[in-house]
Amino acid sequence: MRRALSDSELANVAADLSREFDIHSQVEAYARLAWTEAAARRPTLFLEDLTGIPFISRIVGVEAYQHRARVRAGEGDLMAAVGPRPEGDEEYCRQVLGFGNTELIHAEPVDGPMAVAKACMHGQAKAKLIDRATRAGCLSIHPYMSIQAIWDLAAMVRDETGVEVSVCGPPPPVLWIANDKDRLCDLASRTVGPHIISESKLEDTPEGMARALRDLARRHDRVALKRTRCASAMGNRVFESTDLLTCSPQTLESRVRDFLVDTEWQDAEPVIAVVWEDAICSPSTQLFLPPREAGPVQFDGVFEQILEGESQVFVGSRPSRLPQPVEMSLTQASLALAGALQHLGYIGVCSFDFLVIGDLTGDFEIRITECNGRWGGTSTPMRMVSRLVPGARPCYRAQDYMHESLTGVTFPEVLRRIGGELFDSRTGGGRFAFYNTGCLAESGKFDVIAFGDTPEEADTAILEGLPRKLGLS
Repeated sequence: MRRALSDSELANVAADLSREFDIHSQVEAYARLAWTEAAARRPTLFLEDLTGIPFISRIVGVEAYQHRARVRAGEGDLMAAVGPRPEGDEEYCRQVLGFGNTELIHAEPVDGPMAVAKACMHGQAKAKLIDRATRAGCLSIHPYMSIQAIWDLAAMVRDETGVEVSVCGPPPPVLWIANDKDRLCDLASRTVGPHIISESKLEDTPEGMARALRDLARRHDRVALKRTRCASAMGNRVFESTDLLTCSPQTLESRVRDFLVDTEWQDAEPVIAVVWEDAICSPSTQLFLPPREAGPVQFDGVFEQILEGESQVFVGSRPSRLPQPVEMSLTQASLALAGALQHLGYIGVCSFDFLVIGDLTGDFEIRITECNGRWGGTSTPMRMVSRLVPGARPCYRAQDYMHESLTGVTFPEVLRRIGGELFDSRTGGGRFAFYNTGCLAESGKFDVIAFGDTPEEADTAILEGLPRKLGLS
């Protein structure tokens, strides 16, 4: 691995990108709403508007994910959502988890059930936000992802009230450097080196994608197509190379077109044809990027992602148990990427997903796969754990849990079944903490954190202890 770039060298990389994509001039339009140190001390509106992620509506119960924002909100904060609050959730967050009193602003949908930001710009939700910002003399907005609709909401509140309003997130031109897989790979090659990129080719026609897949298949066992702006593995399709090399060009192109239809592809939108690496694991690094003037990038740790299926769909995470050399390599690469993004004007939560290939205790290599310029399945429980257990991070495992027998069961009933093993912030005792419970009644699904004295104990708690307490085994 080449030496780490200095801060001035990272600044030069950012300057080059800014010139190529005209980022600096685009970002100027968002400057009056940019996050500052002072903004962190203002009354804050938390909201999870997921509309910036393509076809995320296919996830079971995703409309209820809006209420994940509650685990980031605290005393005196606001939270906005279109859907109803899950039964028992607020009382649990306030009384058991100790997350303080938070006011829910219920917004009537204006553009579907997940467009929370747009909904907040109308009706009673708008009136409440205007009133609260006026009385406080300021407001901060802390979104899931700082898409354009978030900045439109912030500008509306500022214009209507005349008070200072700030967004904790990167302006969209920088957001899409991070959240676009192709642009991320370009950034990674410039900051870390081309060795961190899996062999790939960007194509914008079905014919070109088919040719690129066949070319890669001649040298690798498995290959894949990746949509550039999808979350997790939702925009991936994996192919066995032997299948591609033995089918006709027409059949291969037909399979590519099936993938494009399934993922709601728009004509001429670039898609990545890439080698599907045989990885030992897929870790994630978590960071927070303050404004440049407020200090350096904050590195929050390395985490192991829990993935399932051929496409490696994310289901959960836990603090890393990887060897120190692997963690050091991941940390160095992440800080280089984050440093360049910070110079571009990125502010807020950020994470990077990697593959580790080779031998964990010997020769290994890392590959970058994705940047999550948003809150998500690893950062949300990490933040929740930090609030629940001050000081050194404990051993834990966080993941979504779904069982058909729980469909229709209320959250208070789940808490009753867990009984004395429910984590209680007042005593520090207990093993299980819950969040994202809005899908429970409709689909038997929720997210859970299990604590343990060892990583193995936390794994056992979720895999064996939780179903036993819930009466499922």
